[in-house]
Amino acid sequence: MRNRVTSNQQVGVTPKNSKPKMKKTYLLVRLCKYLFIHKWLLLSVIVLTVASNVFALIGPKLSGYAIDAIEPGKGKVIFNTVFYYALLMICFYIFSAAMRYLLSIIMIKLSRSVVYSLRKDAFNSLVSLPVNFFDRHQAGDIISIISYDIDTVNTSLSSDFVQICTSFITVVGSFVMMLTISPQLMIVFLFTIPVSILFTRYRAKKVRPLFRLRSAKLGELNGFVEEFASGHKTTKAYNCEKVIVSRFDEKNNNAVDAYFNADYYGCVIGPTMNFINNISLALISIFGAILYMGGTLSLGNISSFVLYSRKFAGPINEFANIISELQSAFAAAERVFKLIDQQPEPKDLPNACVLDDVTGDVKFKNVVFGYDANKTIIQGLSLNAEKGSVIAIVGPTGAGKTTIINLLMRFYDVDAGGIYIDQNNIKNITRKSLRRAYTMVLQDTWLFHGTIFENIAYGKDNVTLEQVENAAKAANIHQFIMSLPNGYDTVLSDNGISISKGQKQLLTIARAMLLDSKMLILDEATSNVDTQTERRIQDAMLRLMRNRTCFVIAHRLSTIKYADVILVVRDGDIVEQGRHSELLSKKGFYYQLYRSQYDYC
Repeated sequence: MRNRVTSNQQVGVTPKNSKPKMKKTYLLVRLCKYLFIHKWLLLSVIVLTVASNVFALIGPKLSGYAIDAIEPGKGKVIFNTVFYYALLMICFYIFSAAMRYLLSIIMIKLSRSVVYSLRKDAFNSLVSLPVNFFDRHQAGDIISIISYDIDTVNTSLSSDFVQICTSFITVVGSFVMMLTISPQLMIVFLFTIPVSILFTRYRAKKVRPLFRLRSAKLGELNGFVEEFASGHKTTKAYNCEKVIVSRFDEKNNNAVDAYFNADYYGCVIGPTMNFINNISLALISIFGAILYMGGTLSLGNISSFVLYSRKFAGPINEFANIISELQSAFAAAERVFKLIDQQPEPKDLPNACVLDDVTGDVKFKNVVFGYDANKTIIQGLSLNAEKGSVIAIVGPTGAGKTTIINLLMRFYDVDAGGIYIDQNNIKNITRKSLRRAYTMVLQDTWLFHGTIFENIAYGKDNVTLEQVENAAKAANIHQFIMSLPNGYDTVLSDNGISISKGQKQLLTIARAMLLDSKMLILDEATSNVDTQTERRIQDAMLRLMRNRTCFVIAHRLSTIKYADVILVVRDGDIVEQGRHSELLSKKGFYYQLYRSQYDYC
């Protein structure tokens, strides 16, 4: 199916309320909104984070007091004082560890809740999107966002978020404690802190696009694998395994290279920050020794200051190590939010009416439409389908047959002209009631993992077994179902791969027969059914179609001989219309199509 875009797009290229590239602050605000939904869990996380870090920060101060209980040069040690402060240190560290354990449990629960909401919003957005979105994007790329990208955000929330909060408290607390011990030694950090901040910001700007590219390349790889999995039989039939493998190698290499570049340039941050922090430690040792010799600081104060400097530098170094993970999370969150922000299917007009008591009278009046704004597919189409009639639509590939169905269902809106049901312009009708007025059987069958009963009853509430059986009998699939060990309770695997294509098609036909809609759309509905089975179900289908307005798209012209009206579509326009015998007698374009099939057979 063609679409309205002129180039390939990745998911979420045009979000409705944001720029193509989202800023980190914007992404953080969006993520925080999800966190604030669970405010009590978030409050618990904050309290436990503060408490655990405060207890841990007391330890170096107590260590200094214990060291000061030693009098250098005198060989005197006040052991009671040393043991007292050592015991306090142990108690504080135990309390800190216990709170960190509780923090980890609560954070896992919080991140799980956030990711659940995030994935739910992303899927709800998918459900609300128009058909043209799925025409533009690979299924594998969409799946990659729902699974990999959201899992990446989850990992960041469950670990990196706590680490950043802990690092912030530790850095601030250590800074305050060092300031109380020796303001003079703080001069060292006037050099190292600005260097660390400037380097981190510089590398983050360089690394983030690499992680964005990494997510995109993984989405392309997933899309290719999904495409191959759905068409592997064709690959084997044409002996194209080597071609597919070479294409996969190319996609795989691109993904691996993107991973390598992102990780390679991201991992430079950690060692560099560690080097800067080690320089600060060396400077502290030198200046601390000078201050000790001058009698300004005690050994205990120097020891405490060194420990706090390690606590101060450690989180900065750790933050540098997780900066690559944060960039990966930002890139993943950007793709997720762009999917969530995709423009949904347009809302119904404020005065749109609900389509009730449908009779099935359908009219096209000078309809003009094109998937691409620069190329028109349907040109001034007009037709009148009276209620209860069977309208067959035939024509060569690309003539616009399926496009007519898309317009009937308002998967796309016409560019000019109008489509009317019971004298109502469908633009003035709610989409829900419009689509409920139709029953569709498509060439591409769709069955879900569930019982045969559930698959046939799909789309209709409170269905009885008798109703399902009657529909299955009419579709000539009842005997096959009863031959199965569990009958209608037989569970089908994903997309019904355990049964033949013809049987899947008959099940979807039975599903359509169960609904009470007044209009029916059959888009190559018998394409996967053999000729003998097709003949057996034609009479049953015609009986069920009798009081419905039916639109039938068919390439096999022998299947639409009994249609009330046959519309011959060519280049988006109806070039002929009439009954089968009338069109053959005219010896026009329909006659040529029919003869080409007959001669071929």
